[in-house]
Amino acid sequence: MRDSRTTTRDSTAGLDVVSLVDEGLGNSAYLVDLGDGRALAVDASLDLRALRAAAGRRGLRVVYGADTHLHADFLSGALRLAAEDGATVLASRAGNREFPHSGIVDGDEVDLGGLTLRALATPGHTHEHLAFEVVDGSRVLGVFTGGSLLVGSAARTDLVSPERTEELARAQYRSLQRLARLDDEVAVWPTHGAGSFCSAPPGTERTSTIGTERATNTLLRAENEDAFVAQLLASLGSFPPSFLRLGEINRRGPAPVSGDTLHALSVGEVARLAAEGAQLVDVRPVPDFAAGHVPGSLSIPLRPVFATWLGWLAEVDRPIVIVRKLDQDPAEIVWQARKVGYDQIDNQIVGELDGGLASWTEAAMPTGSIPLVPAESLQEAREGSAVLDIRQDSEFAAGHVPGAVHVELGDLAVSTTAVPSRPTVVMCGHGERAMSAASLLARAGHREVAVLEGGPADWAATTGQRLETGA
Repeated sequence: MRDSRTTTRDSTAGLDVVSLVDEGLGNSAYLVDLGDGRALAVDASLDLRALRAAAGRRGLRVVYGADTHLHADFLSGALRLAAEDGATVLASRAGNREFPHSGIVDGDEVDLGGLTLRALATPGHTHEHLAFEVVDGSRVLGVFTGGSLLVGSAARTDLVSPERTEELARAQYRSLQRLARLDDEVAVWPTHGAGSFCSAPPGTERTSTIGTERATNTLLRAENEDAFVAQLLASLGSFPPSFLRLGEINRRGPAPVSGDTLHALSVGEVARLAAEGAQLVDVRPVPDFAAGHVPGSLSIPLRPVFATWLGWLAEVDRPIVIVRKLDQDPAEIVWQARKVGYDQIDNQIVGELDGGLASWTEAAMPTGSIPLVPAESLQEAREGSAVLDIRQDSEFAAGHVPGAVHVELGDLAVSTTAVPSRPTVVMCGHGERAMSAASLLARAGHREVAVLEGGPADWAATTGQRLETGA
């Protein structure tokens, strides 16, 4: 599997800043070389593997772990850096964190040894949000903007509480205007980026400058506060239910973690756990799940976005048993699960089916299957069948197969009653989310479910027909 983390180096501000991009969550953490063997980490996740590797290659010791806000989409690694590396945690005093940290307020400065880290109160994405300027003498080199000013966008403001969404959107406007007063050449290092459900930036760039954002960011160029609020709120889509609990876990402080293996469970143990209410999460590729799986399993293929969809589809109060291919890395499964709040410590993940599906079938246990339908066969397959498109609202509106029924995958995880009990071909953009949806439908008792190989673009290319647009 391709690693979901990429590392890039940014020296445009005269400072060695390493961007650690989690492509699955759409976020960036940062490692700043302070020039004397010490380093600052900003918005690091609980999965510190990439950060530790980057620091190790440079001979750096992390002495500060700064969080711009109480993250809703992943568990913070700042407390882990404090416990394991002796780092000082820097975070907003208004966040009321329940673990030792240096509580920062607007205007506070931290001497980094030649450089200064200065806090800017930038509420909006959260009520306690801070941006951090890196200052050399009187010159601001760059600013870690977290979930305030993003590349081409600004982060959503509806995660604290529905009642505060507009209030925080107005605060976000003022925060962006404050940041926009910095000099053109100041580097912008956001946490959220393309692929993050905390935001919806239009491009793929992860970093920027104040001048570029002032010239191109449509939210920053909004005519006035009301126009900004209307534009931002109109862009808000759905988000994983895990977002509603991870912020509070980060406020209390994530529990210590250890180990990155999965406990082996026999076929008998897995059957017993399933009967007692455990959920089986099958992380194998779509074709493998289609060919055969343990009945009632939830398909979430292991890929960069595995963590997001685990947090969206798996119930947090039911134990999880993993089913994987033997060549899939158990450590990757464990760490992706951990950073969205699923771990083995409190038996949320109780282990894996020892030997994979082969051991299940060798024990003559029942299996299920879900057929795959090629794009060129969709017209034939849909005779008497419904086509169910489970992509996000914005994706569906951009182009879908004519006549397709639309229900977002996240909504299916809550209830499948919106899908009639009739033969159904499920589709998404490539097939992975569609198989997750099909597994939910099968688990709910739908018996004639298939998955389209590919997506709307493949159907259009194969048939020569046009996609419909709009809701």
